[in-house]
Amino acid sequence: MAGRGLQSPLFSSYEAFLGAQSEAVGWQLVELGFCGSGDVLWREEFEAQAGLAAASPQKSLASVGKELKDNFLRALAEREEANRTGKISSIIFIRDRNSHHQEVSAYIDYAHRLTTDDFEVYFSGKKRLSPRNTDLSFYNWDRNVSTSHSSPNYQVIAENACGLLFKNKSDRKIINVDPKAYPGDNTTRTPVETDLYLHVVIYDHIVRRGT
Repeated sequence: MAGRGLQSPLFSSYEAFLGAQSEAVGWQLVELGFCGSGDVLWREEFEAQAGLAAASPQKSLASVGKELKDNFLRALAEREEANRTGKISSIIFIRDRNSHHQEVSAYIDYAHRLTTDDFEVYFSGKKRLSPRNTDLSFYNWDRNVSTSHSSPNYQVIAENACGLLFKNKSDRKIINVDPKAYPGDNTTRTPVETDLYLHVVIYDHIVRRGT
């Protein structure tokens, strides 16, 4: 019988765990299930849980400890944890030049890119976060080529009288990226002055669960 409600990593040793279960009785009685909460966690199970917790430490933020030399990188760092935890869902607009010196732009789902890219190299300055034709919306201004792809967080609404829109899949709120329009409920539009790109704007959407 396994103690599913018991969390072994809260205790430094099995003996400490047993002692916390009941200080009034012997450790052997607790281990055999004669007292305590009624859930039994055997020594082997305790050690397995503790080992798993030690082997799987919480992933640290990619921006921690980095010397962030540009406003854009600082803006990403400020939003990293909230995007990883789902508190906010940011869309990054970047206009830049590619390796062929063509002007390209894209709307990037930041939270999704955090799960697919190694942001250590971005925050350290070894590589740059670049527009891709797999992003929410991509446009090559020189070739007049555009693509759009929905992501785990956003549905792309491309053919609309209001222009390009993105619908958040969690709370179904609409984000309008037209700079002259209202960005949407719980959404803010923040231009970022940067030396790394031609133009950057970040749309931060506060995700309201169950709405």
